[in-house]
Amino acid sequence: MADESEKVELEEGTLLLALEHENLEEFRKTFLDQHPYDQAKFFIKIDAELRMIVYQFLSPNEMATIFENIEIDNDEYEMYLAEMDPTFAAQMIGKMYVDDAVDVLNELDKEQVTNYLKIMDDEAAEDIRELLHYEEYTAGSIMTTEYISIHAHQTIHSAMQILKKEAPNAETIYYVYVVDEDNKLVGVISLRDLIIHDDETMISELMNERVYSVNVMEDQEEVARKIMDYDFLALPVLDNEKHLLGIITVDDIVDVIDEEASEDYSKLAAVSDVDSIDRGPFSAARKRLPWLIILLFLGMFTASLIGRFEETLNKVAILAVFIPLIAGMAGNTGTQALAVAVRRITLGDFEEESKLKLIFKEAGTGLITGSICGIVVTIVVFIWQKDIFLGLLVGISILATLTVATIAGAFIPLIMHKLKVDPAVASGPFITTINDIISILIYFGMATMFMQYLL
Repeated sequence: MADESEKVELEEGTLLLALEHENLEEFRKTFLDQHPYDQAKFFIKIDAELRMIVYQFLSPNEMATIFENIEIDNDEYEMYLAEMDPTFAAQMIGKMYVDDAVDVLNELDKEQVTNYLKIMDDEAAEDIRELLHYEEYTAGSIMTTEYISIHAHQTIHSAMQILKKEAPNAETIYYVYVVDEDNKLVGVISLRDLIIHDDETMISELMNERVYSVNVMEDQEEVARKIMDYDFLALPVLDNEKHLLGIITVDDIVDVIDEEASEDYSKLAAVSDVDSIDRGPFSAARKRLPWLIILLFLGMFTASLIGRFEETLNKVAILAVFIPLIAGMAGNTGTQALAVAVRRITLGDFEEESKLKLIFKEAGTGLITGSICGIVVTIVVFIWQKDIFLGLLVGISILATLTVATIAGAFIPLIMHKLKVDPAVASGPFITTINDIISILIYFGMATMFMQYLL
């Protein structure tokens, strides 16, 4: 691994020298020998002045490979495209796989998209237009139309002829889809079957008629789940009449999984820019402020609750010492239950019986952890303050708080899921704040009830 890393660094040094001295032959020899991912990493690492030379040294087709493997923020596509000659940029986009080209164009304004489509090859532009009108985050928005289809009445020999002809432009050739005269999907056959069987065998004899597919309007998260569950390399995409429109490949699903995971993590942290490392402070603050303002008002409500128990605090001031302990424990256990619930919902196949089972399981977990923590804190407070009633109050409050907080952490995302709201919106900070309120009510409510023993 270290040797490979050193080799890449050495190649990067060679490439930099070749660009600085505008050595076309040396640059192309070293650069095109690299893996496309390494090419993309080098491209985004160099400055704009060197990138201008790269645009001169590479063809639109070679640049297309880089953009298919590039890992940048969505708003950076416009910056890189603006550096290129418009004709070069349009030709490059036209050479990309259609689904990748659509991903790039979706980050531009409509006027820019229109201009690029006018310049590029008519056939490529038409393929891209077909996908651009699909709603974002649906199967249609991430599918590619570069697949291979054959007919059931063909022989393997004739099918292989088609495969050899169309393979260079297809995104994957491991599955070949069988359609009828109306382009309706009727089966699928693997490349392996085409290779190992006799040339004169009919496709209809070998094809698998039970084909798993997705609707063009299906959510991309559901598509990702299906590919993960069945270990598919690709899934066909159909319209409502079962016409084959395109396919979704596993490499696109890896991007979807990463995107969805980042989105859920952002929501759990109550931010919307967790992936935007290079975002400026003002832009980041603008994104985060709405969440923080909401949490601020919830925090003020919590503070007002404590104010309502001012008389109790005045009589037994030591109670204030344990507020952070009880509130913190409630927030922590609620967030743990939240993570479990959101994860289960994300995995799907979550029936009503499973939901009840989860709530009872989390309630039991809260009861057990609350009991143990309550006993420990009772002993510690008694030894520290020499007051058994204070120890019992804090211990029982911990028990009740952890039990209720755990149930709330599991229950709230389930309710949101039922209301068709993304359960990740029930983020950690919200659960923590809600459980702060619950813990304060339990703790001071019990303290007020048993004040005579504390005095």
